[in-house]
Formats: sequence, structure tokens, C-alpha cells
Amino acid sequence: MSTEKDRRKKDETAPEHFPVASSVDPAPPRQIKIAGAVTSVQGLIGVVVAIVLVIRALAGHEETAISGYGTAAWFGIIFGGVLVGGVALWAGRRWGRSIALVAQILLLPVAYYLYTSGITVVAVPMALISATVLVMLFSGPSARWLAGDSDPDL
Repeated sequence: MSTEKDRRKKDETAPEHFPVASSVDPAPPRQIKIAGAVTSVQGLIGVVVAIVLVIRALAGHEETAISGYGTAAWFGIIFGGVLVGGVALWAGRRWGRSIALVAQILLLPVAYYLYTSGITVVAVPMALISATVLVMLFSGPSARWLAGDSDPDL
């Protein structure tokens, strides 16, 4: 019978047939690249809205219920993060997936709100795009890539 110490010693001198993890990340699958691009566009749209709100506030447009600068800051921070996450995902950085997931999950209730408000022209495409990106992010090749498998397209 071998002791725990003998087993550890055996593991330290393991034969070469065990694969060694590569220090280079495998290229992301097509689904990840597309999801990153779509998320980047969503973030860019939000940043553009923030810029428009600042320009409107500078031009003297005032709302009684909201602050143009405050809303612009909120849009800039939130959607700036979404933009960065989408670009990171497109570039093959695994941490961008979390930001993309949260963005899509939060956009689905927004789409529902727009739908119940009668703005179906915006709501339906928004919901379809968000659902499609979620499917891409949870697809088999995407999950294998996230897990670090060497060939994510299998």
C-alpha cells in the first residue's frame, strides 16, 4: 500500500504524456466575436446618447424631471463599461463575457417595457438582438472557449 507521501511524490514525477497547458489563449470562436461586436455597438449607442445629452444641456435645454448632465454621466459610465466589455470580448478576453451577459440580461426587461409602452419598432429588435447574443454567449463553442479548451470550434 502506498502512503499519501508516496502518491504526491509520484505525481511530481508524472510522465510526459500529460498535456501541459499552453500559456497562449486559443482564439475565440465566431460566436464570441459576433457577441463582442454587437455588445460594442450597444455600448457605443449608449455613449452617443450621453454625448447628445451633454450637448443638449450645454445648449440650454432643461428638463424639470431629470438632469441632462446627471443622465449623461450615468449613460457614459454604464454604457462606457459595456463598450469596453464588448471590445474586450471581441479581442478574446474572457472577462468581457460577464459584462456582455449582464448587459443583455438587463436589456431584455427594457425591451419588454418598450413593448408594453407601444414602442414595438424598437422593442422587438432589441429583444431579438439581446436574446441572440445570450444564445451565442451560452453556446457550446463559447462555453468550451471560456473553459480554456484548446479547440473551441469542435
